[in-house]
Amino acid sequence: MAGKTDHALERMVFFSDAVFAIAITLLVIELHAPELPRSSSDAAQLQALAQLVPHFVSFAISFAVIGMFWMGHHRAFSLAGHYSSKVLGWNLLLLGVIAFMPFVTAYLSSNIFQRVPAIFYCLTMLAAALLNLKVNGTATSPPMVDEKASPETIAYVRQRGISVVLGSASAVALAFVMPAFCQAGLMSIPLWLRLLAWRDRKRVRA
Repeated sequence: MAGKTDHALERMVFFSDAVFAIAITLLVIELHAPELPRSSSDAAQLQALAQLVPHFVSFAISFAVIGMFWMGHHRAFSLAGHYSSKVLGWNLLLLGVIAFMPFVTAYLSSNIFQRVPAIFYCLTMLAAALLNLKVNGTATSPPMVDEKASPETIAYVRQRGISVVLGSASAVALAFVMPAFCQAGLMSIPLWLRLLAWRDRKRVRA
């Protein structure tokens, strides 16, 4: 029975990895190379590339964010030793949002200064962050968590999950007031992680 359970867990992780890989690859499809006449000058070529800067920035940030979700997912499931059907639906919802990210990235980069695309993009990230928190929390709790998993590593995984939620919420707030800079909120994730780690260390000392 244990082997059957482990096999089910492996199948779910392999499927999840495939969805993350496809989603992160599809981001580049929205980067369309400039089409200029062969007689175009160097200045015209550079100007055409400059016009793609918002697309490059959105690609880089979304690549990093999806990569961060994958790393968190990978780290959480490396601590899981048993399969549970409780995680299946939540994990599928998370993968659905991850697969949707290339669209919202393209929508934002094509309308970089508009409020609605910015809010839509950031709300999608927040949805992914909340689902990620739920999935990783389930994977690092009984009955899924491996009995040999380190409590410190489990705590770190959960801190990362909360920091992604806080960073995404910051991005949503920025999207309402400064749509052009909404993705900067996602850059605050490492700062939130440090603050959470500092808070937990303070609690331990107390």
